[in-house]
Amino acid sequence: MLGLDNIEKVKPGGLELKDRLVSVNRVTKVTKGGRAFGFSAIVVVGDEAGVIGYGLGKSKEVATAISKAVEDAKKNLVKVPVTKEGTIYHESTARFGGGHVFMKPASHGTGVIAGNTVRIVLESAGIKDILTKSKGSSNPHNVVKATFKALLDIRTPEEIARMRGVSLDKVFKH
Repeated sequence: MLGLDNIEKVKPGGLELKDRLVSVNRVTKVTKGGRAFGFSAIVVVGDEAGVIGYGLGKSKEVATAISKAVEDAKKNLVKVPVTKEGTIYHESTARFGGGHVFMKPASHGTGVIAGNTVRIVLESAGIKDILTKSKGSSNPHNVVKATFKALLDIRTPEEIARMRGVSLDKVFKH
């Protein structure tokens, strides 16, 4: 998906996934016989509890492109760490192509402060309080992939303690 091999993949069986359309793009192929129109759609699916995936679908009709994108998204599900308060554990920045995304945890009641594309991904993951900034390209494909990359870079305190070989108390000790 993004070239990240150490990510926990999730099987779609038994999950209540909701799909959200990020964008539909009309594409034109100019041939000798005229113009041939097609559509490409990017969709994000998630269970609003930390499992999300994105997919791309292309077809001559919009509905078919969307359904293909949903099927592709269900094949690429990953688990992202979300706190029980509904935010992220620490700041995260990621870049994909020209799209840059910065995320910062927020206190309860803040809401999802994000642009439309980033908001769709975060709400699908079940994040309720977060501050974000999207810089660079606003191309939905790059922004979705940069958001995924930023979410997948987040580590839980338990993971950090295990990687360092210390107790959880030592991770939080100053």
